[in-house]
Amino acid sequence: MRSRAPRKLRKPHARGELRAVIDETIALFHRLRWVAEQIYGDEGRSTARRGILRGLVRYGAQTVPALARTRSVTRQHVQEVVGALVADGLVELIANPRHRRSRLVRPTARGHALVLRMDDTDDRVLIAVGAELSTRELAITVRTLSAVRRGFEVGTRWRRALPSR
Repeated sequence: MRSRAPRKLRKPHARGELRAVIDETIALFHRLRWVAEQIYGDEGRSTARRGILRGLVRYGAQTVPALARTRSVTRQHVQEVVGALVADGLVELIANPRHRRSRLVRPTARGHALVLRMDDTDDRVLIAVGAELSTRELAITVRTLSAVRRGFEVGTRWRRALPSR
């Protein structure tokens, strides 16, 4: 099923530059999600499926609770995604030598192959999209987004800005 492209960001927000960065990041997130649907089709179905499968290929077998912790989502949500990946033959559950009941999730050869195809597609798309961006511009963007993310990771920074309850 093909969804409609997200609307373009209308205008920068009048409440400051950081707000404009956040607005632009959210607009980029929605655009990337839509583009991913276009380039991966049914094979790459959802952000969660792609993220979990790619993580398993890159970092090795993990338990469902570990996958959930690294994504700040519930174990039940990850279990649902992993169940679908197992049903599609992209991952398998194997014995965990460290825990009797919590099995490890490991990509199958078919899962590895899918990640390689997606990475190849990504490389070609990113080269096309980034052709007009300099290495310097990209480095500044990475540093800026990392600093904003780290600011939100320190809960005391943003929590003290909330009205007292």
